[in-house]
Amino acid sequence: MAQQLGRPEPLDPRFDRSAWWREDRFGMFIHWGAYAVPARGEWVRSYERLSVADYQPAIDAFDPDPDFDAWAATAAAAGMRYAVLTAKHHDGYALFDTALSDYSTVATLGRDFVAEFLAAFRARGIKVGLYFSLLDWARPDFPHHGDLQHPMRDAVEFRDHRPDLASYRAFMHGQVREICSHYGPLDILWFDFSYAGMGPDQWGAAELIRIVRELQPGAVLDNRLEGSGPEPGSILTGDPTPWSGDFTSPEQVIPAEGIRDAAGRPVPWESCLTLNNHWGYCRHDTDWKTAPMLIHKLVECVAKGGNMLLNVGPDARGTFPAQSREILAGIGEWMDANADSIRGCGPAGVPKPDWGWWTAGRGRLYAHVMESPIGPLQLQGLRRDQIDDVHLLSDGSQVPVVDAWSVADHPEEAFVSFGPRPEWTYPLPDPVDTVLEVTLR
Repeated sequence: MAQQLGRPEPLDPRFDRSAWWREDRFGMFIHWGAYAVPARGEWVRSYERLSVADYQPAIDAFDPDPDFDAWAATAAAAGMRYAVLTAKHHDGYALFDTALSDYSTVATLGRDFVAEFLAAFRARGIKVGLYFSLLDWARPDFPHHGDLQHPMRDAVEFRDHRPDLASYRAFMHGQVREICSHYGPLDILWFDFSYAGMGPDQWGAAELIRIVRELQPGAVLDNRLEGSGPEPGSILTGDPTPWSGDFTSPEQVIPAEGIRDAAGRPVPWESCLTLNNHWGYCRHDTDWKTAPMLIHKLVECVAKGGNMLLNVGPDARGTFPAQSREILAGIGEWMDANADSIRGCGPAGVPKPDWGWWTAGRGRLYAHVMESPIGPLQLQGLRRDQIDDVHLLSDGSQVPVVDAWSVADHPEEAFVSFGPRPEWTYPLPDPVDTVLEVTLR
């Protein structure tokens, strides 16, 4: 068992491109666009069956002046190492400079928000990515009536509408070529998404991946050229397509276990999660997750071999909601002391303990103690003779491996104490997640 502890399982070489991303583990998703004006989420057009004309007042009113450096500072302070911005969401309104349409912030406002975002985040040393919707509800050649998602899917006036997918593919591929050509090296490209009737054939995935790999060979790609949140596509099969992606992307859920392919080998994955219940700014949504909860979920992702991409939805003026900033600051305070147990870490090869999670990296194990023990803490999964020493990660102070009369019937098991009397009960040094760094013999 000792030789197995903390050793990462080998991944298929096709995932080598994502090595840095798996080291960083924690990133920021940013859903932002004209849908921040109605402030009912980024799917407002679909949910409320709004036509292009119905949505135009939101486009007209969207005139923000965001402080992208403040955005980047917030991400860095939270301990995030990469960030992904919605260059274009399903509404089709582009935040980047496109010669293929005047439906963009450059045409209407003279602002290339993608360029401004990239510059600010790169200046902070944060790796950068762009989200690009494969859907475009503003395009007349995109499927309308009968499509599963389009705002006009059941509108009688579009009953005879005929899409032109060849025209749409040419346009969509052209915009992907623009974002891949005009903004320097991109660390991540996040496509969204495939569904019944609209998948790789309709997107022209073979040609699209050729464009991306030609122009952005190092970019880490998600799996949604053929998948979605609940549908991984071929990335988990024994015969993945060239456009299967570099990671799979469960949405608003953390898998019960780490994700594996058909041969049982681990596959990179990332849970994308919201801070409340919406991706885009939603004024009435006050169901905010807490910083302690999200810290626990970040640890859970890493312990299972995954990443967390945590979303912020800036408002119509380009400001992060105060609640978002407060939550991220709380995560950042914990990360300041404990990031070594997250970055460069993954599964520990030890069964999940009752009191929290194990992570491992750099030849060390990290015990994430989230529930206070009665008496000494048993380092479940380890024997005394395997341990060299134990320290509190936050300050480096020693946490002694102890004997106690109350656990004398477990002489080979490893127990530590948070205070001078091992048989006594002490509060955890950090009630959210006390991290112990365990060095093995």
